[in-house]
Amino acid sequence: MPKYEHTVTSEEYGQTINQILRANYKFSARFKTKMKYQSLVDLNGTPTKGYIKPEVGDIIAVRLPDEKSDFTPEDIPIDIIYEDDDLIIINKQPGIIVHPTKGHPEHTIANAVMKYMLDKGDSYKIRFANRIDMDTSGIIIVAKNANAQNELSSQMRKGTVVKKYISLVEGEVNAENIDAKDGIEAVNPYHFKLSLPIGRPDSVSIRRCYMPVEEGGKDALSEFEVIDYCEYENHDTHTLLQVNLHTGRTHQIRVHLSHIGHPIAGDFLYGGRTDLIDRQALHAYYIEFNHPHTGERMYFKAPIPDDILKALGMYLKK
Repeated sequence: MPKYEHTVTSEEYGQTINQILRANYKFSARFKTKMKYQSLVDLNGTPTKGYIKPEVGDIIAVRLPDEKSDFTPEDIPIDIIYEDDDLIIINKQPGIIVHPTKGHPEHTIANAVMKYMLDKGDSYKIRFANRIDMDTSGIIIVAKNANAQNELSSQMRKGTVVKKYISLVEGEVNAENIDAKDGIEAVNPYHFKLSLPIGRPDSVSIRRCYMPVEEGGKDALSEFEVIDYCEYENHDTHTLLQVNLHTGRTHQIRVHLSHIGHPIAGDFLYGGRTDLIDRQALHAYYIEFNHPHTGERMYFKAPIPDDILKALGMYLKK
């Protein structure tokens, strides 16, 4: 079954199939190679070559290679925000990892999507365009084909994907109280960027830390905006932050906030207390990107989950 179909117009007469496809679709270089060597392009229902010049009214169709993941399907609830032929946008619950690993081979979002796919009678390879930590909630993107995944990956490398998080952190965050050596660029005391390289101190621990580039650290840039200060009974002041993630290093937000003395509430791995919430109070609530097929600018929001709302509201002194 063709994935993309295009009817040749009079303005396109005299152009090759490759030229017409290049003008109308944003196919990745990898997918173009597959199109050529797997004979995925048809002209009026018959496999064809890219150098052929079609007639006006001819139909060019591009088929996707037959692919399907082999994850074990599991009946795990998933909150689907949006779905089309290329993408699934999911609001992931905390406490579940995205993709199987050696330590967690099952009970993942991939297993849940596999069951969802089979129940719908669909067939595609499950590819995650982004990932978040097990105990972080919020938006993840499943690409249903290689072209969608490659295009989204390209956008992320170019920095055109906007990813924003909400986080409740310990202490009263103010840029004026952060040491200048910590790579801070302040717009004002309540809006600043942190540029701190992050690395893995050893191959055993999952914990990351600040690590100079010359010692193996990778550049990492996070942008923080104070939303509100929260005064709690019998607790120190906490700060509700919006975080714009400019790079995507493992544990990036958690490491940056811990390094400047404001660990995320509930994040025991990086020094946060667990008396308000029993996991890191971090939620990927917003994402914005160009659709990998149409090029349309799209954005999605995921509502703040109940446990973070409880941490914000149940103990908050108005």
